[in-house]
Amino acid sequence: MPNTTTLLSILLLFIPVSIAAHFLDWGQTVVFITAGLGIIPLAAWMGTATEEIAVVVGPSLGGLLNATFGNATELIISLIALNAGLIDVVKASITGSIISNLLLVMGFSMLLGGLRYKEQEFQPVVAGMNASSMTLAVIAILLPTAVHYTSNGIAESTIQQLSTATAIVLIIVYGLTLLFSMKTHSYLYDVKLGDLEPGELSEVNLAPDDPEGKVNLPLWIGVLLGCTLLVAAESELLVDSLEAATAQLGLSTLFTGVIIVPIIGNAAEHATAVSVAMKNKMDLSISVAVGSSLQIALFVAPVLVIAGWFLNKPMDLDFNLFELVAVAMAVMIGNSISSDGKSNWLEGILLLAAYLLLGFAFYFHPVLEAIAK
Repeated sequence: MPNTTTLLSILLLFIPVSIAAHFLDWGQTVVFITAGLGIIPLAAWMGTATEEIAVVVGPSLGGLLNATFGNATELIISLIALNAGLIDVVKASITGSIISNLLLVMGFSMLLGGLRYKEQEFQPVVAGMNASSMTLAVIAILLPTAVHYTSNGIAESTIQQLSTATAIVLIIVYGLTLLFSMKTHSYLYDVKLGDLEPGELSEVNLAPDDPEGKVNLPLWIGVLLGCTLLVAAESELLVDSLEAATAQLGLSTLFTGVIIVPIIGNAAEHATAVSVAMKNKMDLSISVAVGSSLQIALFVAPVLVIAGWFLNKPMDLDFNLFELVAVAMAVMIGNSISSDGKSNWLEGILLLAAYLLLGFAFYFHPVLEAIAK
């Protein structure tokens, strides 16, 4: 059975295929599918490169580097979609990434880890801090939408200003959470690093073992920059073909943004969380899943709002009401299951069932809207 590295190497072949499909006019659906598959291994290499660089620059700067590049793929895809004016797709991908990490990633981690180990444990104090941070993020994202729905004739510029102010507060909170987790209370977040194998802090281990323990810093900086450029190029192809391809596949913009795009951007990260959970390192698995959701809510979403202001695109935090309901449900069940610091396979099933139900709801949502009209 091929391992993860082999599968990712095979997926790299889709990068030239997607480029050929674009220039040879093989159809938007082919371009969309191959570009999406091509992004997955690039995201994994970006994660590995970030970890290798972090080894050289030290724990503090390395932690900041990992935090900054943790969702770089999703941010690049969203920025390109934002620049193309696909505001609804950008907003849907934000909520979809939060839901995906809390339900799909954590669900698979608890299920597969729980099948191998009867019960797994992780830091309940950290889980509680993460739960509080996610609750704040949901409240912050909910406010502009609540103001919109409870005010008659409110100007779009007012919602934009409220969203920008909210984004600034969230970025400040994100910076403070980094200070808390990496400096003042880092002992709460310590994973037993001696028990980890090389590469486990990144999405997948693609770095060859060096018997002397040396890291080729120029090489990995080059890999990080090269992968970033390729992700941007593939994201351009993905976004350009998105509307036509999803129409041909019979998918709505909402479903594509909430379900398809986050799975593409988070695929390598999903593999990490599941892999370490199956090695009974649930602290690290929860850190990957919940930490990614927090970064999306407290950093990526605010950055996109501010970027929309610079790009003259009307990006705000006024979301589809059903998206907010879905995020609130995901946070509620995620917090409830992780609050005791223990997990088992049934809790994983519950999270996956919640994700599946929300997936069905997002798939049929446009039909419901059409019937309502």
